[in-house]
Amino acid sequence: MTTTIALLGAGGKMGRRITNNMKDRAEYRMLYVEVSQSGVDGLREIGLEVTPQAEALNAADVVVLAVPDVLIGRICDQIVPGLRSGAMVIGLDPAAGYAGVLPERADITYFITHPCHPPIFNDETDLAAKKDYFGGVAAKQHIVNALMQGPETAYALGDEIARTIWAPVMRSHRVTVEQMALLEPGLSETVCATLLETMREAMDDVVGRGVPYDAARDFLLGHMNVLASAIFKERDGVFSDACNKAIEFGKPVLMQPDWKRVFEPEEIAASIRRIT
Repeated sequence: MTTTIALLGAGGKMGRRITNNMKDRAEYRMLYVEVSQSGVDGLREIGLEVTPQAEALNAADVVVLAVPDVLIGRICDQIVPGLRSGAMVIGLDPAAGYAGVLPERADITYFITHPCHPPIFNDETDLAAKKDYFGGVAAKQHIVNALMQGPETAYALGDEIARTIWAPVMRSHRVTVEQMALLEPGLSETVCATLLETMREAMDDVVGRGVPYDAARDFLLGHMNVLASAIFKERDGVFSDACNKAIEFGKPVLMQPDWKRVFEPEEIAASIRRIT
């Protein structure tokens, strides 16, 4: 059975990624919706024509929102009332769902999917895969999915489409929308991106104190690899007494005692409000 999918924002950065993964799949009838002329031109360059939004939505079994988070609430307010009963709306980020900006309509399905991105520790040997840091092109990655609203039977279709969107996929993890929000923005952006940015600033400071840039960068990235492999149990390993003492000293200097409050519901909600 063929599933008709309307891809909104098909000519944008994320939309093009999805288009490339779905355009040749026989099980999907793809309808590409794009409002920007540059996006329309980009689709035509690869032999695809856009479908007027009203026509695409009227025919769609599934609508995929490849649009910026800040626009999702406004767009969904416009399109959701006119969708056919039983239709599925797929979001690519938990922000809109967690923030409560998706319109209430009991007879449709809301499904959220997001990539984990290719893991640091992997078995990729092909150069294109090794250089595919985002995923969804050549490198294998894991994904997370949430059935926010809809019948349990809808999950299988959402997962199937998500695996195609982010292909090639290894593991697909089922979580709730609330758990996905803990993962992003909480774990991945508020914590991981912030700490990585801080590490880069620390490297720059070391360079400013006279260490050659290439030496500092090579030293830091190499130690990130070996230390992370032990911390995240990629290998059996323990730190030296000197390293453990450095951690014992460094953590209270670098981290506020209450830093884990970033995972409290009110903090996650505040972060998502800033996004949406």
